[in-house]
Amino acid sequence: MALPTTAATATRPEVAPFEAQRGAPIAARGLTKAYGAKPVLRGLDLSVSEGEFLAVVGRSGCGKSTLLRLLAGLEAPTQGQIAVGYRAETDRRTIARVMFQEPRLLPWARVLANVEVGLGADRRSASGRKRALEALASVGLADRANDWPSVLSGGQKQRVALARALVSRPRFLALDEPLGALDALTRIEMQRLIETAWRREGFTAVLVTHDVAEAVALADRIVLVEQGAIALDVTVELPRPRHRGAPDFGALEERILDRLLGAGEA
Repeated sequence: MALPTTAATATRPEVAPFEAQRGAPIAARGLTKAYGAKPVLRGLDLSVSEGEFLAVVGRSGCGKSTLLRLLAGLEAPTQGQIAVGYRAETDRRTIARVMFQEPRLLPWARVLANVEVGLGADRRSASGRKRALEALASVGLADRANDWPSVLSGGQKQRVALARALVSRPRFLALDEPLGALDALTRIEMQRLIETAWRREGFTAVLVTHDVAEAVALADRIVLVEQGAIALDVTVELPRPRHRGAPDFGALEERILDRLLGAGEA
């Protein structure tokens, strides 16, 4: 299956040339997923450029998390094709990482060891340990490396989960509502950390969220999933860093909310 060759959007941050190629393009064609007799996705088509930040919004049960799991290789489609990377046969397990709604930390392992889990076989090497420490530092937790997860706050646990996802330097990061359980201020702090990591590393990001403001704050594009298909595809043409009080920010948020709420009334 041919992969998209479209250029990155105008809002994509400037990164060094070698980093700009780290993101993996994504192509999904005719994507269908059914659980028994119940279809969740219905022939969905989606393309994501390398290094692009895509947000997926929609009502509960619309299929957005199912779409993310299919793209990340956690589930197989009932019908259709997915390619992540420049070759259809690329093993997504080698280039993709997922950040879930819950931190999913190992309670019997210290913080640094939890981050090292993301390195796979390389976690026992000196270079792997160094990368894990660097990943912890990048999320502001270098001084918590020897702590147990049980003593961390909810926001700190999600920072560890982010460091674990980033330590292997993925080309595709799938974010399944990872900030939904955080308080408002901690959520904004985590959004900034994710954006900073994306700008620094150049990976392709796909975020599933119920929070339209979060989608507008982070994404290059926002797609709305409705009844198992893409009902709206909007490019976010706002300069970074974005300010929630700006008129253009509010106007775009309102446009998407109006479409989202209207879909619920149909």
